[in-house]
Amino acid sequence: MAGFSSSRALSSSSSSLLLIFLLFSFSEAREILVGGKTGSWAIPSSESQSLNKWAESTRFRVGDTLVLKYDSAKDSVLRVTKEDYTNCNVSNPIEQHKDGETKLHLDQPGPFYFISGTKGHCEKGQKVIVVVMTPRKHYGISPAPSPAEVDGPAVAPTSSATSLQGGLLVVAFGIFALGLF
Repeated sequence: MAGFSSSRALSSSSSSLLLIFLLFSFSEAREILVGGKTGSWAIPSSESQSLNKWAESTRFRVGDTLVLKYDSAKDSVLRVTKEDYTNCNVSNPIEQHKDGETKLHLDQPGPFYFISGTKGHCEKGQKVIVVVMTPRKHYGISPAPSPAEVDGPAVAPTSSATSLQGGLLVVAFGIFALGLF
């Protein structure tokens, strides 16, 4: 009987560790390299190479950090309003970065608009809209932003990854509960 009791305690503590790991791994902030590779902050060679195509397939969460790597002698990154994004207006940025390895903290849900600060680059497509998802209030699936909130090509895609995360949490809670009883 002593062996059964110690294996039960071990199972319970293992389940607890698994649950803690799962909860933290789904809520961890990430550093995301814009475009998925160094040098992506550049004029795209074609529409299919647009950073908005990349952004459409990426889920951004509050707390994530965007990382842009570029030649600081030739370029910069401007965070701008929706109107300045649309018009490629570089004269009144919300933020301006020229360091060559810019880290942008996504601190709230909604769209963020970025353009190149180099004359003519934005007009040639060097710009991106990043849509940050609203944090979940419970373990359900968070809704996508309404079309009124997001105007442009970077609408967050629907993914089965969210439902997979919820399913994993249910499994983790089940394992945890079985370890207690």
